Amino acid sequence: MTSIIRATTEHCSQILQIGKVAWVEAHGHSAPKIDIDHYLSKNYTEAALKDQLLDKNNIYHIIYYNNEPAGFSKIVLNKPNINLAAENTALLDRIYLLSAFQGKKLGLELLEYNLTYAKKHSQAGIWLAVWVENPKAISFYSKIGFTIVGKYDFQISANHANPNHIMFLGS
Repeated sequence: MTSIIRATTEHCSQILQIGKVAWVEAHGHSAPKIDIDHYLSKNYTEAALKDQLLDKNNIYHIIYYNNEPAGFSKIVLNKPNINLAAENTALLDRIYLLSAFQGKKLGLELLEYNLTYAKKHSQAGIWLAVWVENPKAISFYSKIGFTIVGKYDFQISANHANPNHIMFLGS
């Protein structure tokens, strides 16, 4: 059984636990360990996450499977992108699922939840950045209808950036 809830600051520890593990699972081999550690120490701290959760523009959701936190997402409404003509588009800034829960269609359920959320809030579509060396994710988004519309360098540290595709799905 699955459920999806909107996260608050009370959910910081769950998001941090999922985020650190899932981010390393997805990107840990993409840069030297020192750069990975730098990224995590900057972006996955309780203080940084609480600031994110307190910003009304950042909407976090957690997906549970049999009452266990399995993943989370972060969506930002009305976030334009230079590769898109429409300004009222949503950014799917993060969507992570722990590997133990993959294969249960939870990622798809969480993505569809965010797509519905964006439509309910009058967004013309949703865009995201995905690492070019993550064919599993690119294939996942492409099957749903996302198309590559641009590129972006994701800065992991001052010394390392990963090339990303910008992908878009219109409403």
